[in-house]
Amino acid sequence: MLMVIATAKRLDIESPISTRKHSTPAMLDDARRLVDVLVTKSPAELADLMGVSAALGELTATRFADWETPPTAANSRPAILAFAGDVFMAMDAAGSFTERDHTQAQKVLRILSGLYGVLRPLDLIQPYRLEMGLGLETDRGTGMYSFWGERITEALISDLEASPGSDALVNLASDEYFRSVRVDRIDAPVITPRFLVSRVGSEPKVNGFDAKRARGAMTGWVIRNRVKSVRGLCEFAEGGYRYDPVRSDPHRPVFVRPG
Repeated sequence: MLMVIATAKRLDIESPISTRKHSTPAMLDDARRLVDVLVTKSPAELADLMGVSAALGELTATRFADWETPPTAANSRPAILAFAGDVFMAMDAAGSFTERDHTQAQKVLRILSGLYGVLRPLDLIQPYRLEMGLGLETDRGTGMYSFWGERITEALISDLEASPGSDALVNLASDEYFRSVRVDRIDAPVITPRFLVSRVGSEPKVNGFDAKRARGAMTGWVIRNRVKSVRGLCEFAEGGYRYDPVRSDPHRPVFVRPG
Protein backbone atom coordinates (compact mmCIF):
# COMPACT_ATOMS: atom_id res chain seq x y z
CA MET A 1 0.00 0.00 0.00
CA LEU A 2 0.93 3.60 -0.51
CA MET A 3 -0.69 6.07 1.89
CA VAL A 4 -1.21 9.80 1.32
CA ILE A 5 -1.80 12.47 3.93
CA ALA A 6 -1.87 16.27 3.72
CA THR A 7 0.46 18.87 5.15
CA ALA A 8 -0.51 20.99 8.15
CA LYS A 9 -0.53 24.74 8.76
CA ARG A 10 1.10 24.34 12.16
CA LEU A 11 4.86 23.74 12.08
CA ASP A 12 7.48 22.47 14.51
CA ILE A 13 10.88 23.87 13.62
CA GLU A 14 12.51 23.78 17.05
CA SER A 15 12.16 20.37 18.73
CA PRO A 16 15.02 17.85 18.45
CA ILE A 17 15.05 15.79 15.24
CA SER A 18 14.62 12.08 15.95
CA THR A 19 16.40 10.77 12.84
CA ARG A 20 19.62 11.47 11.00
CA LYS A 21 18.13 10.38 7.72
CA HIS A 22 16.94 12.84 5.13
CA SER A 23 16.22 13.17 1.43
CA THR A 24 15.61 15.91 -1.14
CA PRO A 25 12.13 16.76 -2.47
CA ALA A 26 11.63 15.57 -6.03
CA MET A 27 9.64 18.60 -7.24
CA LEU A 28 11.95 21.44 -6.17
CA ASP A 29 11.89 23.10 -9.58
CA ASP A 30 8.12 23.51 -9.30
CA ALA A 31 8.45 24.77 -5.73
CA ARG A 32 11.03 27.32 -6.90
CA ARG A 33 8.59 28.60 -9.54
CA LEU A 34 5.97 29.13 -6.84
CA VAL A 35 8.39 30.88 -4.52
CA ASP A 36 9.47 33.17 -7.36
CA VAL A 37 5.84 34.31 -7.60
CA LEU A 38 5.27 34.53 -3.87
CA VAL A 39 8.33 36.70 -3.16
CA THR A 40 6.82 39.39 -5.38
CA LYS A 41 3.92 39.74 -2.93
CA SER A 42 4.05 42.18 -0.04
CA PRO A 43 3.28 40.94 3.48
CA ALA A 44 -0.11 42.66 3.23
CA GLU A 45 -0.85 40.97 -0.09
CA LEU A 46 0.08 37.58 1.32
CA ALA A 47 -2.08 38.17 4.39
CA ASP A 48 -5.03 39.06 2.16
CA LEU A 49 -4.43 36.15 -0.23
CA MET A 50 -4.18 33.62 2.58
CA GLY A 51 -6.76 35.16 4.91
CA VAL A 52 -4.33 35.48 7.82
CA SER A 53 -3.27 38.21 10.22
CA ALA A 54 -0.81 40.96 9.34
CA ALA A 55 1.77 39.37 11.65
CA LEU A 56 1.42 36.02 9.94
CA GLY A 57 1.65 37.76 6.57
CA GLU A 58 4.97 39.28 7.67
CA LEU A 59 6.27 35.90 8.86
CA THR A 60 5.18 34.20 5.64
CA ALA A 61 6.86 36.86 3.49
CA THR A 62 10.09 36.49 5.48
CA ARG A 63 10.06 32.73 5.08
CA PHE A 64 9.60 32.92 1.32
CA ALA A 65 12.38 35.51 1.08
CA ASP A 66 14.68 33.16 3.00
CA TRP A 67 13.68 30.05 1.02
CA GLU A 68 16.51 28.61 -1.03
CA THR A 69 17.58 25.52 -2.92
CA PRO A 70 18.96 23.05 -2.38
CA PRO A 71 17.70 22.57 1.18
CA THR A 72 20.28 21.73 3.82
CA ALA A 73 20.14 20.17 7.26
CA ALA A 74 20.93 23.63 8.64
CA ASN A 75 17.90 25.42 7.19
CA SER A 76 15.45 22.52 6.84
CA ARG A 77 14.04 19.47 8.59
CA PRO A 78 12.37 16.24 7.43
CA ALA A 79 8.76 16.87 6.43
CA ILE A 80 7.34 14.26 8.80
CA LEU A 81 8.97 16.12 11.71
CA ALA A 82 8.25 19.64 10.44
CA PHE A 83 4.44 19.55 10.40
CA ALA A 84 2.65 19.66 13.74
CA GLY A 85 -1.07 19.55 12.92
CA ASP A 86 -3.54 17.08 14.38
CA VAL A 87 -2.71 14.32 11.89
CA PHE A 88 1.01 14.55 12.62
CA MET A 89 0.54 14.80 16.37
CA ALA A 90 -1.56 11.63 16.34
CA MET A 91 0.98 9.86 14.11
CA ASP A 92 3.65 10.72 16.70
CA ALA A 93 6.65 10.13 14.46
CA ALA A 94 8.88 12.29 16.67
CA GLY A 95 7.99 10.41 19.82
CA SER A 96 7.50 6.84 18.68
CA PHE A 97 9.30 6.14 15.38
CA THR A 98 12.54 4.17 15.35
CA GLU A 99 15.05 4.59 12.55
CA ARG A 100 13.51 1.52 10.91
CA ASP A 101 10.07 3.13 11.19
CA HIS A 102 11.38 6.23 9.41
CA THR A 103 12.79 3.99 6.67
CA GLN A 104 9.43 2.24 6.37
CA ALA A 105 7.56 5.54 6.26
CA GLN A 106 9.78 6.67 3.38
CA LYS A 107 8.56 3.64 1.43
CA VAL A 108 4.84 3.72 2.15
CA LEU A 109 3.84 7.34 2.90
CA ARG A 110 3.52 10.44 0.77
CA ILE A 111 2.55 13.95 1.93
CA LEU A 112 0.59 16.22 -0.40
CA SER A 113 1.85 19.81 -0.28
CA GLY A 114 0.79 23.08 -1.86
CA LEU A 115 4.42 24.17 -2.24
CA TYR A 116 6.26 20.89 -2.80
CA GLY A 117 3.62 18.82 -4.60
CA VAL A 118 4.42 15.38 -3.23
CA LEU A 119 6.81 14.88 -0.33
CA ARG A 120 8.39 11.78 1.10
CA PRO A 121 8.53 11.81 4.90
CA LEU A 122 12.30 12.40 5.06
CA ASP A 123 12.39 15.12 2.41
CA LEU A 124 13.95 18.28 3.80
CA ILE A 125 11.60 21.26 3.80
CA GLN A 126 11.92 24.85 4.93
CA PRO A 127 9.19 26.62 6.93
CA TYR A 128 6.38 27.87 4.71
CA ARG A 129 2.65 28.41 4.44
CA LEU A 130 0.83 27.62 1.18
CA GLU A 131 -2.46 25.76 1.19
CA MET A 132 -3.61 23.61 -1.71
CA GLY A 133 -6.90 25.50 -2.03
CA LEU A 134 -5.21 28.89 -2.46
CA GLY A 135 -6.22 30.99 -5.48
CA LEU A 136 -2.68 32.07 -6.42
CA GLU A 137 -2.16 33.35 -9.96
CA THR A 138 0.79 31.72 -11.76
CA ASP A 139 1.80 31.18 -15.36
CA ARG A 140 -0.06 27.87 -15.19
CA GLY A 141 -3.39 29.45 -14.34
CA THR A 142 -5.39 30.43 -11.28
CA GLY A 143 -5.05 28.37 -8.13
CA MET A 144 -2.86 25.54 -6.93
CA TYR A 145 -4.89 22.85 -8.68
CA SER A 146 -4.14 24.52 -12.00
CA PHE A 147 -0.48 24.96 -11.08
CA TRP A 148 0.04 21.31 -10.19
CA GLY A 149 -2.19 19.96 -12.95
CA GLU A 150 -1.48 16.25 -13.22
CA ARG A 151 2.03 16.41 -11.78
CA ILE A 152 0.97 15.18 -8.35
CA THR A 153 -0.99 12.31 -9.89
CA GLU A 154 1.95 11.34 -12.08
CA ALA A 155 4.28 11.31 -9.07
CA LEU A 156 1.94 9.01 -7.16
CA ILE A 157 1.56 6.71 -10.17
CA SER A 158 5.35 6.50 -10.43
CA ASP A 159 5.68 5.70 -6.72
CA LEU A 160 3.00 3.02 -6.93
CA GLU A 161 4.73 1.41 -9.90
CA ALA A 162 8.11 1.52 -8.16
CA SER A 163 6.88 -0.05 -4.92
CA PRO A 164 6.54 -3.85 -5.08
CA GLY A 165 3.27 -4.94 -3.53
CA SER A 166 1.70 -1.45 -3.65
CA ASP A 167 -1.72 -2.74 -4.64
CA ALA A 168 -3.71 0.25 -3.38
CA LEU A 169 -3.57 3.97 -2.69
CA VAL A 170 -4.89 4.69 0.82
CA ASN A 171 -6.28 8.20 1.03
CA LEU A 172 -5.85 9.64 4.51
CA ALA A 173 -5.60 13.23 3.26
CA SER A 174 -8.13 16.03 3.59
CA ASP A 175 -10.60 16.62 0.75
CA GLU A 176 -8.87 19.92 -0.10
CA TYR A 177 -5.57 18.20 -0.77
CA PHE A 178 -6.83 14.98 -2.31
CA ARG A 179 -8.64 17.03 -4.96
CA SER A 180 -5.18 17.50 -6.49
CA VAL A 181 -5.13 13.79 -7.39
CA ARG A 182 -6.77 12.52 -10.60
CA VAL A 183 -8.26 9.35 -9.16
CA ASP A 184 -9.41 8.14 -12.59
CA ARG A 185 -5.75 7.85 -13.64
CA ILE A 186 -4.70 5.70 -10.67
CA ASP A 187 -4.45 2.09 -11.86
CA ALA A 188 -5.01 0.68 -8.37
CA PRO A 189 -7.86 0.70 -5.88
CA VAL A 190 -8.19 3.99 -4.03
CA ILE A 191 -9.19 3.29 -0.43
CA THR A 192 -10.61 6.11 1.71
CA PRO A 193 -11.16 5.07 5.34
CA ARG A 194 -13.92 6.87 7.25
CA PHE A 195 -13.88 7.45 10.99
CA LEU A 196 -17.16 7.92 12.86
CA VAL A 197 -18.10 8.68 16.45
CA SER A 198 -21.10 6.89 17.91
CA ARG A 199 -23.10 8.57 20.67
CA VAL A 200 -25.93 6.92 22.55
CA GLY A 201 -29.26 7.43 20.83
CA SER A 202 -27.91 8.70 17.49
CA GLU A 203 -26.32 7.40 14.33
CA PRO A 204 -22.50 7.47 14.15
CA LYS A 205 -21.24 10.70 12.57
CA VAL A 206 -17.99 12.24 11.39
CA ASN A 207 -16.38 14.65 13.82
CA GLY A 208 -13.75 16.73 12.01
CA PHE A 209 -11.22 16.91 14.83
CA ASP A 210 -11.57 13.24 15.73
CA ALA A 211 -11.31 12.21 12.08
CA LYS A 212 -8.04 14.11 11.66
CA ARG A 213 -6.57 12.44 14.72
CA ALA A 214 -7.78 9.05 13.54
CA ARG A 215 -6.18 9.50 10.11
CA GLY A 216 -2.88 10.29 11.80
CA ALA A 217 -3.20 7.39 14.23
CA MET A 218 -3.89 4.96 11.38
CA THR A 219 -0.90 6.29 9.43
CA GLY A 220 1.45 5.75 12.35
CA TRP A 221 -0.08 2.35 13.15
CA VAL A 222 0.35 1.11 9.57
CA ILE A 223 4.00 2.19 9.56
CA ARG A 224 4.94 0.83 12.98
CA ASN A 225 3.16 -2.50 12.41
CA ARG A 226 4.27 -2.94 8.78
CA VAL A 227 0.70 -3.41 7.60
CA LYS A 228 0.93 -4.40 3.95
CA SER A 229 -2.61 -4.99 2.73
CA VAL A 230 -5.98 -3.27 2.63
CA ARG A 231 -7.38 -6.26 4.48
CA GLY A 232 -4.89 -5.56 7.25
CA LEU A 233 -6.38 -2.09 7.75
CA CYS A 234 -9.46 -3.75 9.23
CA GLU A 235 -7.38 -4.63 12.31
CA PHE A 236 -6.96 -0.96 13.21
CA ALA A 237 -8.13 -0.42 16.79
CA GLU A 238 -6.28 2.68 18.03
CA GLY A 239 -8.20 5.20 20.12
CA GLY A 240 -11.17 2.88 20.61
CA TYR A 241 -12.00 2.57 16.91
CA ARG A 242 -13.29 -0.71 15.53
CA TYR A 243 -13.90 -1.78 11.96
CA ASP A 244 -17.61 -1.77 11.08
CA PRO A 245 -18.23 -4.27 8.25
CA VAL A 246 -21.92 -3.31 7.95
CA ARG A 247 -21.19 0.35 7.13
CA SER A 248 -18.11 -0.43 5.03
CA ASP A 249 -17.64 -1.14 1.35
CA PRO A 250 -14.46 -2.28 -0.47
CA HIS A 251 -13.30 1.28 -1.12
CA ARG A 252 -14.52 2.95 2.06
CA PRO A 253 -13.78 0.94 5.19
CA VAL A 254 -15.58 2.47 8.17
CA PHE A 255 -14.25 2.61 11.72
CA VAL A 256 -16.46 3.60 14.65
CA ARG A 257 -15.65 4.51 18.23
CA PRO A 258 -17.96 5.38 21.10
CA GLY A 259 -18.35 9.11 21.80
